[in-house]
Amino acid sequence: MELTERKKRILQAIVETYIETAEPVGSKVVAEKARLDVSTATIRNEMADLTELGLLEQPHTSAGRIPSAAGYRLYVNELMDRHQLTLQETERINQALNVKMEELDRVIDRAGKVLSQISDYPVFTAATVKDQVTVKRYDLLVVEERAFIAVVMTDNSVVKNKLVHVAEPVSDTQIQLLSAVLNSSFVGVSREEMEQTLDKMETRTAAAAFDLISIVVQFAQEVLAQQGNQMVHTAGITHLLEHPEYHSLDKAKPLMTYLSEEKDASKLPVPMTGKNMDILIGPENVSEALKDTSVVMASYDIGDNMKGVIGVVGPTRMDYAKVTARLSYFAESLTKMFGKGELPAGEVQQELGPERRDDNEN
Repeated sequence: MELTERKKRILQAIVETYIETAEPVGSKVVAEKARLDVSTATIRNEMADLTELGLLEQPHTSAGRIPSAAGYRLYVNELMDRHQLTLQETERINQALNVKMEELDRVIDRAGKVLSQISDYPVFTAATVKDQVTVKRYDLLVVEERAFIAVVMTDNSVVKNKLVHVAEPVSDTQIQLLSAVLNSSFVGVSREEMEQTLDKMETRTAAAAFDLISIVVQFAQEVLAQQGNQMVHTAGITHLLEHPEYHSLDKAKPLMTYLSEEKDASKLPVPMTGKNMDILIGPENVSEALKDTSVVMASYDIGDNMKGVIGVVGPTRMDYAKVTARLSYFAESLTKMFGKGELPAGEVQQELGPERRDDNEN
């Protein structure tokens, strides 16, 4: 739909003011926010036109206007200014992601928690694993005479470990030999191939050595089996209660339940446009629990043909400019870290003082 420049400025002013205040916006506030040299009567007429177009809603007869889902969509697509991260925000993100990259699961979990803290919204993170995950390396560490730690690293950067207790003492030499056998015969192969190799070894390997090999290989098979689904994490669900839309537990409970119980990645929101950033507003979400929310998602590359998605969930009154800026930086950071082990420079600005908030008019 084609709007005049004045209508666009009025719609932008109403969306941004409502994001800040969660209160209907009146013509006087719009005049100040949009810096329009026209009467408040003219602005009211324009607001009435925007309401007829379905871009604004009037919750009460005498109240100001609030954006509709269609109004938010037009704002996001055409009117939203680009938000630059502050120096403090980029430093906080970089510090949070500056961890060892051996543990993919831990990295995306931490990324979600930090983004939730920064944005004050719930966040979900998911990573799609490869169709065929294999073991990349085994490490064995003796901890006492009858116990050692088996460490399994997969080729999708997941690391798991297990404390193994044995009946007979094991020496460092035995552990070194066991490690050599595992890394020569049980890496880069499927679980079925591991089983076949074990069968062949059983008749020509000493019983004590074969038992140790079997224990570690069985653990490795369990690790590979766990990688057959997407890894999903949610963080900051209680942040919902900080927003006026969810002060009522009756309103908040269905969404909080959905986020806390939804560990099946196939039922989470998915990017629809094929772009790196995707925004679903209100009824654009398929799930009933998300019909009154907005979901902003960004995709990132993990490498080895694997993808991940990180998403922010909140009211349709979400500050889209800030959320998309932070989310974009997070996704770019994750892609660079997994690919090259470095963080993006990012575009930052010095921390500004709090913006002036105009009083609302009924």
